[in-house]
Amino acid sequence: MTETEAIRVAVPRKGRPLEAVLERVADVAERSAAGSAADVETVADEIISTLRHEKAVTKGHTQPGADIYQRLATYSDLEDDYEPEYTLLRDDRQGMPRRIVFDSLTVDIDGVPVQFVGREEPFRALRTHEFGLGFDSADLVLEEVVELEPEGVGSIADVNARIDPMNTDVRVVSGLGDTVYHTLMARPEILPPGADLDREFVAGYEGELCISPRYERLVEAVLGTRPLDGISFAYPDDDREEEAAIADVGLGVYLTMTGSTARDHGLVLGEHLFPSETVLMENVAEAEELDAAETVRDALATAAHETEIAV
Repeated sequence: MTETEAIRVAVPRKGRPLEAVLERVADVAERSAAGSAADVETVADEIISTLRHEKAVTKGHTQPGADIYQRLATYSDLEDDYEPEYTLLRDDRQGMPRRIVFDSLTVDIDGVPVQFVGREEPFRALRTHEFGLGFDSADLVLEEVVELEPEGVGSIADVNARIDPMNTDVRVVSGLGDTVYHTLMARPEILPPGADLDREFVAGYEGELCISPRYERLVEAVLGTRPLDGISFAYPDDDREEEAAIADVGLGVYLTMTGSTARDHGLVLGEHLFPSETVLMENVAEAEELDAAETVRDALATAAHETEIAV
């Protein structure tokens, strides 16, 4: 480790959000002279490839060539502070199989050593002041700390204005652009001729709106409480696809990238209500106490496809 104390940044342990973070890190970081000759982009690609392989092993889609402890020892190099480390986690699938996930990686950003540390809940780690900087899903911010108001939230740039400073010191800095959308979808017959499937339609609608149970508060924040007057939430059964359940109910909100599954169930796609995106966040109370935190934050928030936030 370099003599300068590292800035610690909380990141997800696995999945697409971690991949988005690693891609951002590769964009802005320079490998320290104290580390190996490999550049950050190569290391990031190796981590992504390793975790995709381990996900396939956990799901039973591929057979490993060694047991899990041998693979863990092969992946991690504890003698080099600038090499990635991995750890074991109990997966939540049936039988709770052990899964190899990301643990940490240290890189230099603008001359500052930055340690990216895997956490199951990075946003909550920021809320409890364990970290000054971190990455997590924008959905969690809406689900936990954005205040509900009559009018909804339409973009990540609107989020900070809805956070009560007495509730949390965490603020959104920028988005990473790995965007899928919470999208309105409906059976075409519930729409009047020429009507658009948008927020205005929902405001005049009465009946059931099908959503995933975990997104109830998020949908209330995104649509606003006023348009939800006269609407009751319906939820998919555990064994059904969300799009199929929405087709039964008639109207719903679910995540879409291409919308092909929704169309397969006879649904039309409407307004993209809110981006489900990985975001860089800052605990302003903690970050202001850390030397060089502003340098690291500004570097991580700078990329070609970022969502800029006015803090």
